Amino acid sequence: MAIISSKQESEPENQPPAPSRDRSNPPRVDLLQPQATDYEQGKQEDSIRPQRFADYIGQKDLKEVLDIAIKAAQARNETLDHLLLYGPPGLGKTTMALILAASMGVSCKITSAPAIESPRDIVGLLVSLKPGEILFIDEIHRLSRMAEEILYPAMEDYRVDITIGKGKGAKTRSIALQKFTLVGATTRAGSLSSPLRDRFGLVQRLRFYQPDELSQIILRTAQILQTEISDDGAAEIAVRSRGTPRIANRLLKRVRDYAQVKAAAAINATVASQALELFQVDPCGLDWTDRQMLSVMIEQFNGGPVGIETMAAATGEDTQTIEEVYEPYLMQIGYLQRTPRGRVVTASAYKHLGFKPPNEQLSLLQ
Repeated sequence: MAIISSKQESEPENQPPAPSRDRSNPPRVDLLQPQATDYEQGKQEDSIRPQRFADYIGQKDLKEVLDIAIKAAQARNETLDHLLLYGPPGLGKTTMALILAASMGVSCKITSAPAIESPRDIVGLLVSLKPGEILFIDEIHRLSRMAEEILYPAMEDYRVDITIGKGKGAKTRSIALQKFTLVGATTRAGSLSSPLRDRFGLVQRLRFYQPDELSQIILRTAQILQTEISDDGAAEIAVRSRGTPRIANRLLKRVRDYAQVKAAAAINATVASQALELFQVDPCGLDWTDRQMLSVMIEQFNGGPVGIETMAAATGEDTQTIEEVYEPYLMQIGYLQRTPRGRVVTASAYKHLGFKPPNEQLSLLQ
C-alpha cells in the first residue's frame, strides 16, 4: 500500500535507500496522454503545483464553492465535509486536495484505490488519521467492495467496525476515529456505487480549461522553471494542449528543450510551433496516431460508418486503446461520431486533414 503525506518526514535510518532515477533522461512518454507518468510525480512536478487558491488558475466556480465550504467549516470549528472530485485526468484533482489541506491547516495523506489491497490497509489508514486531516484517495472508483463497506461507517459516524475471531465466537468491535475529511478523485463517477457516492457532502466536477487559462498556467510554470517565453508562445502551446494543464506543462518542457538546443532564444510563437511540429502535435492538439486513424477511415472506408473491430484491425491498435485513449478527444472536438452502425468522420475532420467532405465531393460529380 502506497501512502504519501503532504508533510515531509525523515526516512528511517535502517530503511534501504530508494533506487536513484536519472532525471536528466526521462523515459519516453506520449506527450498528449493526460495520465501522469512516474517521472512527472517527482519533486519538480510538486514544485510547479499551486499551493493556494490564489495561484490556482481556472475552475472559478469550483474554487468559489470550496472557498465557501472552507470558511464555513473554520467558522464552526468543524472538519470539512467529504468531497468527491470527478473529471478527466490531468485537470488538477490532486492539487485541489493539497490546497484544501493547506487552507484548513492540516496535512493530507495521499493514496490510490489500487494500492489498498486488503481491509487491513484501509483500516490502518483511517486509524492513523489525526483530527481534521484529509485522506485523498485517487481512482476511488476502483476500491474493492470490502474497502467500501469499511468506509461507510467511517464517513458517517467516524468509526470502524472490525470482526475479532471466527465462527460462533466472532465478535464485532467498533473503533472510534478522529474526525477527518475524505477527498475522493475519479475519472468515472458513474462507476462509483450509489451508497458510496451519496456519502459525499460535496460532489464537484472539474471541467476542461480554456486556452487563455492554459496560457496563464504555462506562463506561471515557465517562470518557476526559469524559462523565458512570450505571451504568443504560451498561447501557441495552449491551443495544442487539449484543455489539460498536465499536457500543457509537458509540452512546455519539450518546447523548452527545443529552444535551448535549436533556437537558442526565448520561446515565441514561431519557436513553439516549430518544436511542436517536430513532436508531431498539430494546431488542434492531434498527434500522428489521431491523424492516421482519421485518414484510414476516410481513405479506406469513405469516412464510415466503421466498426470498432475493423478500426482496430486497420490501424493496428487494440479496441480498448481506441475507445479509451483516442476516441474521447476526437469526439470532444467534433471530429468523430459514434453511431449505432459504427464510427463516422465528420466534415470538420475532413477539412482539417485536407480532404474534401463527402457533400462537396458529390456536388463536384453532379
